[in-house]
Amino acid sequence: MKTNVDNKLILDATKIYWHQERIKEWEEGKRIAPITIDMALTRACNYGCHFCYARLQENDRFDITEEVIENFLVDCAEMGVKAISLVSDGESTLSPVYEYTIIRGSELGISMAVATHGYNTRYESLERILPHLTYLRVNISAGEPKRYAEIMGVKESYFHQVVENIKDMVEIKKKNNLDVTIGMQMVLMPEDADQIIPLAKLGKEIRPDYLVIKHTSDSEDGALGVDYSKYAALDSLLHEAEAYSDEEYQVSVKWSKINSEGKRSYQQCYAPPFQIQISGSGLIAPCGMFFNEKYSRFHIGNITQTRFKDIVASDKYWEVMNHLASPNFDAQTMCGSLCLQHKVNEFLDDYKKGKHSLSIPTGPKPQHLNFI
Repeated sequence: MKTNVDNKLILDATKIYWHQERIKEWEEGKRIAPITIDMALTRACNYGCHFCYARLQENDRFDITEEVIENFLVDCAEMGVKAISLVSDGESTLSPVYEYTIIRGSELGISMAVATHGYNTRYESLERILPHLTYLRVNISAGEPKRYAEIMGVKESYFHQVVENIKDMVEIKKKNNLDVTIGMQMVLMPEDADQIIPLAKLGKEIRPDYLVIKHTSDSEDGALGVDYSKYAALDSLLHEAEAYSDEEYQVSVKWSKINSEGKRSYQQCYAPPFQIQISGSGLIAPCGMFFNEKYSRFHIGNITQTRFKDIVASDKYWEVMNHLASPNFDAQTMCGSLCLQHKVNEFLDDYKKGKHSLSIPTGPKPQHLNFI
């Protein structure tokens, strides 16, 4: 197996450096539109993953209808939002507007992407949506049926269906010569390390473009019980997994977060104006860690009730954003571990401290540029 294959995809860093015009506008105090929005179309999910952060994100539920999503997508296109990923706190494939959202967003010039457990979507649907996606990532945290069922909270038969669905994705991509990237993701709890190598081998067999292995995020009070000190003992297994990479299959470990022991280097949170999250209930918050009702102080609005463009232009939106970026907020103690915006925050914090300058980027642009 090759161990020196260059990584073609940036899976453990940020691409915000390539969006310097938005950084400069932000620095000038302008009310910028997000570059990337991570959202769900529903809070529902038919899985019971034991590492799932969504169980900590409960809030009042509202339906994201076709009218709501149409208005939202039109607003995003007009405002300059560059990418939308259907990730967040629900399984968007269960929404009746799932396909509509992907296709309509793509038609409006927005880069669209999906993260899913991969069970619900079948061949005909994949043929319709894959031409409109930048990437489709399947969250699959085990490589063996029995352990998959235990970790993901479903029957063993689901594992076999998901594997077939990934094979279909790869086949459709090749058949139609599509640019979409097909990926698999393992959300690794230290106690599930026995599945690292089986999953790397499975990927080698069914040939998605990549497998990424990442940490598990936890709340500030450790509700999921993640012991970050135990990741260090997994280094050799994780390096072994990466050795399954070849010219067409990339195995990447999010080393920066796995090695951080859940700690941050920054106090202020600068990233939300560039990358916000929207709950499957339509709720807008700076990040998914604040979706729960106990964080209502950070709840900005709801796209089922107010147009997105009006929410972003509101004083409430910018009061919350400015508070997070102020000395009155401490990201090290006031929110959960290693959030979605972590790498963007690291870059912006270093930039604010003079450790980065904004010079013209050199070399080829990375793939998936609009997903920062």
